[in-house]
Amino acid sequence: MALFRTDIADLPGGEIIGKNIVLRPPQVEDYDDWARLRAKSQAFLTPWEPSWAKDELTRSSFKRRVRRYGEDRLAAAGYAFLVYRQSDGRLVGGCNLSNVRRGVAQMASLGYWVGEPFRRQGMIGAAVEAVCGFAFDELRLHRVDAACIADNHPSRRLLEGLGFIEEGLARGYLKINGEWRDHVTYARITPDPSPREGL
Repeated sequence: MALFRTDIADLPGGEIIGKNIVLRPPQVEDYDDWARLRAKSQAFLTPWEPSWAKDELTRSSFKRRVRRYGEDRLAAAGYAFLVYRQSDGRLVGGCNLSNVRRGVAQMASLGYWVGEPFRRQGMIGAAVEAVCGFAFDELRLHRVDAACIADNHPSRRLLEGLGFIEEGLARGYLKINGEWRDHVTYARITPDPSPREGL
């Protein structure tokens, strides 16, 4: 089925405003900015991400990605966002909820990335907080899971600063840069206290 903006305009997961950032679903027109930032940040991102496909940064690959994100959104199975700096509209990274589960679970998995020029500036923390607000308030989920490689200390600090609680070590949890890696698992649930001030 072809996806048109009118098909999904009224579904959850449209534009979200956070602190100094704006999140919105990826569109085909975002390709140039996305490919430029990902290419510039490849060495920085490689240790923390699954291996990139040979055609990872091609326009056709990006179109397939956007189509898959739209299908997930239509099925209420996932919500992908690109993150933009509010002051100048620059693309800074991405944040998504995937594997949305309903029924007795009421949960989703969180993922995020930041372009190297924008790391440690607070924008991805603000994006994660905004996406959690969307998950709990609009989607009415109870739990958001996250995981990161044990030695990814910036990511661990980000999650802990946003109210995620460390739950344990998952062995061989995700295949990162071609190797199955152990991950520290985190979760935030609706009764958890609010995150720290001043993100």
